[in-house]
Amino acid sequence: MAPRKPKLPTALPENFELTDTEKNRWKLGKIIGQGGFGLIYLASQDLDKPVAQDSHFVIKLEYHENGPLFSELKFYQRAAKLESIHRWKTTKKMDFLGIPAYWGSGLAEHNGKRYRFMVMDRLGTDLQKVCDGNGAQLKPGTVLQLGCTVLDVLEYIHENEYVHADVKASNLMLGYRDPSEVYLADYGLSYRFCPEGVHKDYKPNPKKGHNGTIEYTSLDAHNGAAPSRRGDLQVLAFCLLHWLCGTLPWDSVLNNPTQVHEAKARLMDNLPNSVQQLPLDRAVSDKMADFFLHVKELTYEQRPDYQALRTLLCAGGRRAGGGQGGLDLSGPSGELAGGTTRGPDRSKGTGQDRGSAIKKPGRRGEQVVEEEEDDERGHGEKARAGNTRAPLTTKPDKKQTRPRGSRSNPAPEEDGERPRPIAACHLRGPPIGPRAQPDLGVRPRR
Repeated sequence: MAPRKPKLPTALPENFELTDTEKNRWKLGKIIGQGGFGLIYLASQDLDKPVAQDSHFVIKLEYHENGPLFSELKFYQRAAKLESIHRWKTTKKMDFLGIPAYWGSGLAEHNGKRYRFMVMDRLGTDLQKVCDGNGAQLKPGTVLQLGCTVLDVLEYIHENEYVHADVKASNLMLGYRDPSEVYLADYGLSYRFCPEGVHKDYKPNPKKGHNGTIEYTSLDAHNGAAPSRRGDLQVLAFCLLHWLCGTLPWDSVLNNPTQVHEAKARLMDNLPNSVQQLPLDRAVSDKMADFFLHVKELTYEQRPDYQALRTLLCAGGRRAGGGQGGLDLSGPSGELAGGTTRGPDRSKGTGQDRGSAIKKPGRRGEQVVEEEEDDERGHGEKARAGNTRAPLTTKPDKKQTRPRGSRSNPAPEEDGERPRPIAACHLRGPPIGPRAQPDLGVRPRR
């Protein structure tokens, strides 16, 4: 019998007051969105008046027994406390790290029902909405900057024993105060791959295969293995490829996970040609081919060379947001912008995917949530990762990466044209940027 899907909670009344574990009191405003299992409210610490529409805080609310919010809270408690993030940024000399801020959490009761809640900074629109209106395609420079931003976050959470396991456009949020900042949100599927410094073993399980957002699921996740660092990077690579091309080679078979798995395996097995032949600028296709080769060569338990990957994507490791003057979210122009077609709705996935149509706020946790079992509840069904290969090299030798058993296929001359076998129907069109929001500089009273 299939497990019962958790229900959305019954809405609490507007102006309902909640008290978190630190005894801070919060007032609920209007519902502004919902996730797979929870509701998202505007919130405020000003109890004397209704919550303003421009409030900078939100509360995510779920039934107490639901698992995703519990997993997010555990992630923040162990890996992403505000002081830990600040220390990391200071050590790395970073002015921005795209992990949403958490301000409190707790439990509440109403009409005989128990709820868990979490208070977060309010975020702006998600990148998926930008892509949906523009054929899923972004400018190459923007895509590479986004790659650097996500790498920054992945390096931080990986060094703190966690993987995200669900990187995708609907989980990348623009800042509410500053839309030039990009945050990797939604840690409901985050997984502790290396508890106490001991990496989980690679154990494929066909019964758990194909979990996640099927377009971007890693090869190991297709095999039912638990998530690891290389799985996060492979998912990121598939996302970057999609934003660059506006489509993926397996778009036409998304209803068949086995065929999607086979198509991804073919792309990885035929590197670098499989990426270099896509309808991309030559320099960008070379960068992406090298990025995929880096990921392919990682073993299941190997620590990636994050700086080498950042340098590969963005000269000098430039980051999106955080002092770069923002992202250019306008659409690509010229040849790549013509002949576009709309792709499938990326807000909908399979297996463990819980993307929602409205996802404005962040949804993470940090402080201890009273006394609960300290297990990784629900992670058995959330397994995802990447595939086993040779050690990472800083600059892979393309001459040694020709597919096994293939005929000699020398690279074209530097000033020659690469073959472009991808049909015009695979090309997509331009995005629209979000409207900037005012910076009111509000922070919770402590």
